[in-house]
Amino acid sequence: MSTSTKQTRNLAYIAILSAISFLLMYVQFPLIPAANFLQIDFSVLPVLLALVIFDLKSAFAVLAIRTILKLLLNNGGAGTLIGMPMNFIALSVFLLSLALIWNKKRTSKNFILASIVGTLSLTLVMFVLNYVYAVPLYAKFANFDISAFIGLGKYLFAMVIPFNLLEGLIFAVAFIALYGALKPVLKKI
Repeated sequence: MSTSTKQTRNLAYIAILSAISFLLMYVQFPLIPAANFLQIDFSVLPVLLALVIFDLKSAFAVLAIRTILKLLLNNGGAGTLIGMPMNFIALSVFLLSLALIWNKKRTSKNFILASIVGTLSLTLVMFVLNYVYAVPLYAKFANFDISAFIGLGKYLFAMVIPFNLLEGLIFAVAFIALYGALKPVLKKI
């Protein structure tokens, strides 16, 4: 296979994975009933597949393209404009953990370690971003002041931290199940 044919094929796979990731953003559900605005989706799975099939740069391309598609085609206003940058950063941290710890040497032990590091990193990043970025911006631009509604501490410690810990765990379990199911097909790619 020529280099240009291989590059074209790889770009097609990245475009397909980006489109699937974008579509998966439409399937959301809350993890914590009291905070139904904190929703999980599985759009990270195609991003992680891009990491496995290609490399970290390609995985970031899928993540970036799906984020841009969301902003352009399904923008929910202030909530999307505030939330998508946070989502991009949080998923980037999770992706980096898997890339640096597991993708170089794919063992069960490394996957567990990468998942733990990724989940804790994602949780820490979201805690900080909610505190310094999201809460003030939602109060100012979306007329949703969580501090006045339930209190900042309660929101961060009773909702943000548990949600992101569960989210990271679900991402890890869903990805390893998907990876296991697709492993024979991925070898052919």
